[in-house]
Amino acid sequence: MAAESDGWAGMGWDWTDAEDIRRRLDEGADPERWSGGRPLHRAAVFGSPEAVAELARRVADVDALENGVTALWEAVMCRKPENARALSAAGADPWRLSLGGWSPGRLSLAGPRSELFPVPEGVSLTDTERAAAQEAHRLTTALGEFHYDGTGLACVAGIDAAEAVRRLKATPVDGELIDELLEGPYAYDMDESLQIIGVTSVPGGCVVTQPWGYAPQMPGVLARLSDGTLCYGLYANPKSGNQGSIARHGTIEGSDLHPGGGPDEDDTSAEVLASYLYQHNAVAYACAFAGLRPTDRRAVAGPPDMWVELPRRDYWSH
Repeated sequence: MAAESDGWAGMGWDWTDAEDIRRRLDEGADPERWSGGRPLHRAAVFGSPEAVAELARRVADVDALENGVTALWEAVMCRKPENARALSAAGADPWRLSLGGWSPGRLSLAGPRSELFPVPEGVSLTDTERAAAQEAHRLTTALGEFHYDGTGLACVAGIDAAEAVRRLKATPVDGELIDELLEGPYAYDMDESLQIIGVTSVPGGCVVTQPWGYAPQMPGVLARLSDGTLCYGLYANPKSGNQGSIARHGTIEGSDLHPGGGPDEDDTSAEVLASYLYQHNAVAYACAFAGLRPTDRRAVAGPPDMWVELPRRDYWSH
């Protein structure tokens, strides 16, 4: 909540009421400050075009930065095209360079509204960027929308399901046990259910999945799967959100990552583009990172090619 002194007390995530925002501003609300941030940035993401326009005409600089980006960048990144148009009409610069060397305008060329701004001569996507955008559209469409909270994944490049099972030294699981487990996975002792994973071959590699736990993302699992290759681990933690890990050639290179979230200030150009293309779609991000090209969601949502049981060992110190 904002402090009483800035005029925004009681404002939360909803910035759509332009009349309320206009009233607050007329009564002295600070157009430059809200709860440690900038009201225009909040409205760009959570507001209406009318609210954005009202705030934009009251601020000293419509391209002022918060966390290194403009309000227009936020509107483009969060796929709010009408808010982006309102900001552009108020004088925001679509071609101002920002994270990873991208401008909001050029980033929009990779999304579904490439006509958002008039494009200056010579500004375009590279062939690589265009191909990445096309694959993102195909992949997110193929996966569709489905519930995956509580699911653990490892997306492994360049090996099939049989090789993944061999690397993990896993053994087949009885079908009746799987049927019972799927009916009520959380009724089982976690020491038992955590050992059971599904494995599926997909174009580009394979997916190791566990609909009820984090086992595929355990360091010892990722290290074994990534021998001579690359994999991206994901646990969709119902309590704290999506958690990602990167393993390459048997070594954990990154952990506590946030697939499907926004880009960071020090991200590369490719990382910023991936964050834009796969925002709020952690599963697609994990697949794309490993170069997997599934044609549907079966490798994640099931049924997998095979259910197997991991051998008992310490998968945390690996």
